[in-house]
Amino acid sequence: MVIQVKNLTKMYGKKLGCRDISFEVEKGEVFGLLGPNGAGKSTLVKMLVGLVFPTSGEAGVLGKPLGDVATRRRLGYLPENFKYQEWMTGWDLLSFHCSLGKMDPGKAAVRMREVLEIVKLTGQEKYKVGTYSKGMQQRIGLACALLADPEVLFLDEPTSAMDPIGRRDVREIITDLKDRGKTVMLNSHLLSEVEMVCTNVAFIREGSILRYASMEEFQQSATTVTLHVKGLTEALMVYMKHLDPKLEQTGEKISLVLPGTENIPELAAAITASGARLYELSPRRESLKSRYPPRMAVRVRVFCMGNPMT
Repeated sequence: MVIQVKNLTKMYGKKLGCRDISFEVEKGEVFGLLGPNGAGKSTLVKMLVGLVFPTSGEAGVLGKPLGDVATRRRLGYLPENFKYQEWMTGWDLLSFHCSLGKMDPGKAAVRMREVLEIVKLTGQEKYKVGTYSKGMQQRIGLACALLADPEVLFLDEPTSAMDPIGRRDVREIITDLKDRGKTVMLNSHLLSEVEMVCTNVAFIREGSILRYASMEEFQQSATTVTLHVKGLTEALMVYMKHLDPKLEQTGEKISLVLPGTENIPELAAAITASGARLYELSPRRESLKSRYPPRMAVRVRVFCMGNPMT
């Protein structure tokens, strides 16, 4: 395992950062940590990269305990609310980070050009960081994280300031890293971003992981199918109600939930075998958004003209 976390807890005095976090990440995996702002995602990543010490629990990265200096050289990290020196040019900033990593000057220049190309900032490196848009600043931050060609990359809300095109570019970068055997841990509150690139995802709220699942599980989960069928027979309806007793029918339109996508070919075959005519079959896989655990319901007492209303 590239990342192993067992009962990791962080308290800031009496304030909870995260509690009893446990999970594992394999080599070449894109692991998504999904949760609202303030859920504890950044605290967890800061512990894994050695910037914050845990209160209790155990964890390791690349087979070494947290804080191992040699291991840090093999990691890349893009913080959520980073702030770089605005008076530096993009090239100066990358050069500065290369010097911090003690990279060979000749190799550093080559690598700097490579990461500028990766994040699509070639031609913008001579401008001061203070003149960059928020999206460009996010890109130069990602370039800094990629300089050492890290084995494990920690990205904390990497697309938060980007437009749709920028988000697509970051997804392509993450996919390329995965294809090259790199491991990526992605923190985000954007459901769609996690769903598009991650192999596994954990839902975190108020410092605790509520659920962990692979994206394959989600893809094989219940699928809603909309049908338009003419010539429905009683036997066919019995068959479909066996698949979903709560199916909805309006004339020739039927909506039912199948256990998984593997049931779709069987359903289509059953319809045609019954002699009915199938004009439409539209599957809709359940998204992360629909599976994401809802917030706790809150009862609110509203006082109107002196009378409480619940």
